[in-house]
Amino acid sequence: MRRINLKPFALIALAAVMLSSCASLQKMKKNANLINFKTTPEILETHAGKVDVAIDGTFPAKYFNKKVTMVATPVLKYDGGETAYAPVTLQGEKVKDNNKVISIKNGGSFNYKNSVLYAEGMRMSDLELRITASKGLKSVDFAPIALAKGVIATPTLVINYPTPILGVQREKNTTGKYDPNIDAFQRIVPDEYTADIKYLINKADIRKEELTKEEIARLKEYNKAAAKDPRKKIVGMEVSSYASPDGALELNTKLAEQRQSASSKFLTKELKKDEVEAEFKTKFTPEDWDGFKELMGKSNIQDKELILRVLSMYTDPEVREREIKNLSAAFTGVANEILPQLRRSKFTTSIELIGKTDEEIAALADSDPSKLNPAELLYAATLTKDLNKQLAIYNSFMKVYPNDWRGPNNAGMVLAKQQKYADAKSLFEKAEKMNNNEPIIKNNLGICELKEGNLAKAETYFGAASGAGEAVNNNLGILSIIKGDYAKAVKYFNDSDSPNTGLAKILAGDNNGALKSLENCTWEGCYMKEYFKAVVGARTAKENLMYESLSKATQMKPELKKTAASGMEFAKYFNEARFKEIVK
Repeated sequence: MRRINLKPFALIALAAVMLSSCASLQKMKKNANLINFKTTPEILETHAGKVDVAIDGTFPAKYFNKKVTMVATPVLKYDGGETAYAPVTLQGEKVKDNNKVISIKNGGSFNYKNSVLYAEGMRMSDLELRITASKGLKSVDFAPIALAKGVIATPTLVINYPTPILGVQREKNTTGKYDPNIDAFQRIVPDEYTADIKYLINKADIRKEELTKEEIARLKEYNKAAAKDPRKKIVGMEVSSYASPDGALELNTKLAEQRQSASSKFLTKELKKDEVEAEFKTKFTPEDWDGFKELMGKSNIQDKELILRVLSMYTDPEVREREIKNLSAAFTGVANEILPQLRRSKFTTSIELIGKTDEEIAALADSDPSKLNPAELLYAATLTKDLNKQLAIYNSFMKVYPNDWRGPNNAGMVLAKQQKYADAKSLFEKAEKMNNNEPIIKNNLGICELKEGNLAKAETYFGAASGAGEAVNNNLGILSIIKGDYAKAVKYFNDSDSPNTGLAKILAGDNNGALKSLENCTWEGCYMKEYFKAVVGARTAKENLMYESLSKATQMKPELKKTAASGMEFAKYFNEARFKEIVK
């Protein structure tokens, strides 16, 4: 029997299969223009540090071979590199796999969404689709298909200079909350001293034992010291005389007037003797019901609440007196404990304590900071705009007052202003150990995390900083822009005086509101304010606004020419002569 070698026939068959595969792949490659691709958005944008893309692809009937597998990869190409999105795999009807199937008879479509991390070079880039089709052992690379051009990177232009907060000796504002913007340092501090002399019932003469009381002696010394000390100023004296609310109103009025006369004569004599030059006012109160109510509220007298109720029920003094006397047991306590204290004349001296001058405070901050109290030393740092001098003063504060959190906090604030966030953070952490519940410190730790890109930590700190002032909202606004939550950023900024307010509104789609905010911004010489106005002009087809604002911005900051030249916000103007002149 004759042997037949089948190997050549197998090779021929294999070659035929290969040629058939190549033919079908080449045909698909050749007709790739029949595939319809729609990219959303048409110009890519970066939000929250990513570049999202959505691609809708449609294949015509009789295009997709039943045995072909296609891998399509979107790629962003730019100077210095390229970044590929995750690939999408499609297959014909006879491919035994789990990818999206495209029918040869009816064609088909696919929907693709994905994102990549943003890189600065992507501003000027090309999005292309790279396709590899395979059938059996054979594969073919299609010519890249252009999908989109450039990435709008306006959100990356947020002015990321979060606001640190100065630690001061805070005081309560009109709402009763602590206001970090109110410094408790006061050069002129009000002060006063009050002393009483008491009278016997139905008497107006001043007894010797009343004149020699310790509180009267202290009042005289207080007055003399104020008259002689150049850092003290008497701003007022007042003599108030009273009668207790028992007995006839006519008698009490006469008694109060007589007591006023006696006490005024006494004070006039004492001021002259002590060589104190001051005028004083006088007044008298016939029946001191206000004093009665105050003393009654502090007492432990039987039926106290009942007596207070009588005061609230009746306004007629005779009715009040009668009703209280009807409470015989209680009135005994009133007559013994309350009424004698109301038969009096009260002397009040009000003065101003005049503190050190700015020059004195500044000199001591340099030479001997230990001679300044905490409020004065904190104030000294506000007398200079030199950040290095401020830092030196806060370093001195930390040495003189080592347990006060404001020292490391404020030194850290200066370092933050100098863009030395790592050094600032260690000082804020030191301050936090001294006062873990202080919202100012939480805010300042938050700005360090924000600058480091630790958004979750920053947000936690800003949340704990509630009540520390408007700076916290500003910082949360910056954070919201970076996170891509523009509506929330607008809410946080709340028309604050910042170019970021305008940026947030641009990104939220409110171009008119953005322009209004930017025009109301009072940041003199702010080039980003002008740049953002140019963006509004480009988005709203207001060419004069765009050109004029962009010209101002680039004149203030020439480095912005490169930013504008690669800014896809201005893509339709790239070839315009006026635009080229601005960015050249």
